[in-house]
Amino acid sequence: MDTLTRMRAFIDVVEAEGFSAAARKIGRSKALLSKYVRELEDELGALLLNRTTRQFSLTEVGHTYYRRASEIVREIDSLADTVRDSSGDVRGRIRLTAPRTFSDAPIGQSLIDFSKEHPDVVLDIHLDDRFVDLVEEGYDLAIRITRLEDSSMIAKRLAPFSLKICGSPDLIARTGRPEKPQDLSRMPCIVDTNGRWLSNWPFMRENGEMFSVPVSGPLEANSPLTTRAAAIAGLGFAPLPDFIAKPALESGELVSLLDDWVPRGGGIFAVYPHRRYLPVKIRVFVDFLAQWFRKHEAD
Repeated sequence: MDTLTRMRAFIDVVEAEGFSAAARKIGRSKALLSKYVRELEDELGALLLNRTTRQFSLTEVGHTYYRRASEIVREIDSLADTVRDSSGDVRGRIRLTAPRTFSDAPIGQSLIDFSKEHPDVVLDIHLDDRFVDLVEEGYDLAIRITRLEDSSMIAKRLAPFSLKICGSPDLIARTGRPEKPQDLSRMPCIVDTNGRWLSNWPFMRENGEMFSVPVSGPLEANSPLTTRAAAIAGLGFAPLPDFIAKPALESGELVSLLDDWVPRGGGIFAVYPHRRYLPVKIRVFVDFLAQWFRKHEAD
């Protein structure tokens, strides 16, 4: 039995968060995976996992080994993909992390359309609104909706993105229309707790200077869809991603406010680590997303 096979078994167990889950995911027995991991530990002379009857956890050296082993396996797989490039085959697994906002919105259809066009690629999608460390947690790439600041990653801009400060016509009739951002501090607001700004909403002056306005209101939620529903119901003003706000703005259920004060320069990005060999499946996937967004830009 070779070290690479044992290494892959260990990575599968860690990423599935258990031997049973890993066995179901990759179609091997729990006993076999346990045997591989035990042999790997014997080979290394170090304990990688702390096991109990109900759970397991990585040891300190196990955490280090997982991070480096994941990088090595990805490089080996990437090299194999590069060699296969001339055949034109696109296959394998793409481990992707994306915010729930992305998948819940109409633009999440891009992932479905890719799977339909490339049935030999398994999209392993993990929805998480936190900022995921791709290398540390073993992801191939991430979809990020942000003003990108992480220069350690390769990023391809897929589409522009902006926030919309929205309110219902009924709310505006009751409270008046905010003419400047500071007015919001005296008005009911809906706080999206997924946003990094929380109850201090960011704005930008004409000269590019950033400032924030403290807000409060009757409802806080970690879902832009719930935030939109609350705004439509007239509970308060709300910051919404433009692609979440669009249907309600077009129907007249919501009105966009303070557009000249909203920070600019955001985007939807495909982000992946620097690698010597970029897997063909990743390149094809990113190119597909870029084309998909160009095609649907006017939708």
